[in-house]
Amino acid sequence: MSNLEFTHRRRNQLTGDWVLVSPHRNNRPWKGAAEASAAAPTADHDPNCALCPGNTRANGEHNPDYADTFVFANDFGALIPTQSDSAEISAEEELFTAEVANGECRVICFSPVHSKTLPEMTQAEIGKVVDTWQQHYSELSASYNCVHIFENKGEIMGCSQPHPHGQVWAHDHWSSEIAAEDRNQQLYFDKHQSALLADYVDREIAEQVRVVIDSAHWLVVVPFWAAWPFETLLLSKDPVASMADLDAGQKDDLAGVIKELTTRYDNVFKCSFPYSMGWHNAPKNLDSDSHWRLHAHFYPPLLRSATVKKHMVGYEMLAESQRDLTAETAAKILRDVSDIHYKKG
Repeated sequence: MSNLEFTHRRRNQLTGDWVLVSPHRNNRPWKGAAEASAAAPTADHDPNCALCPGNTRANGEHNPDYADTFVFANDFGALIPTQSDSAEISAEEELFTAEVANGECRVICFSPVHSKTLPEMTQAEIGKVVDTWQQHYSELSASYNCVHIFENKGEIMGCSQPHPHGQVWAHDHWSSEIAAEDRNQQLYFDKHQSALLADYVDREIAEQVRVVIDSAHWLVVVPFWAAWPFETLLLSKDPVASMADLDAGQKDDLAGVIKELTTRYDNVFKCSFPYSMGWHNAPKNLDSDSHWRLHAHFYPPLLRSATVKKHMVGYEMLAESQRDLTAETAAKILRDVSDIHYKKG
């Protein structure tokens, strides 16, 4: 579908949610509130950083002098493997429904270098991160049905720790996003006998207007239903449903795609581009995962500059998402910037 330069709504096929698109609002004289631009760290090692090699964390444990990635159980994890014997909830209360939630939270340090974010790492170094994602996904999915691998980058996204790192949260229950995506992918599969995201990949490649990166095994698009200004969807072009399914060639290609995408992000406003990103894998306790396709979401908040962000408030919180910049325009901006990091230009 070509660019729609009039007010309209688009449906997110994965979740069933809608987004209101209002291109004419780009002509508003008010350009949004400016946020303070956090200075990116420049030192290779910070003696006060809880994630740097050799340093001591808040719980008294010492980090090893790691050379690539380093993983540890989150010292303040939102989930714990076992609850106390008193953690019992009645299932009979309709208006106050709750359930016990067990799980594990881990932290993944991407690099021993304090100032080195993903776009400034080599493809081989990012490949170590991909290997670590796969290793810990495989370990945790042996015990839990739902495993979330994600990264919050930048203070503007609530990340108080500038050392490059991500997290893994694993639990038995299906998170709300996974449940919605599973439901809609299954409905599509039942109707068409093909995977929703497999067909979506084919359509996006055919149309090209929202494609940012097209590699041997991966496709990056600004999805038709994008809510955040420069939101992207990273999709496997191969029929894989989880991180555990990736072979060496797919992982190496993925490392290159992540480097290119995050570099393009940084180059849009010549800054360390903040975002929240995360992988969506098929739940482990499905009878069949034929309707699933492994994918990752990138949700960056920046709108018009390094200090002007999109605020999801008011109508967005109480009604549905709204955006001004069309997905097609955002994709063109990302395609047109260099894939060589601006610091190396």
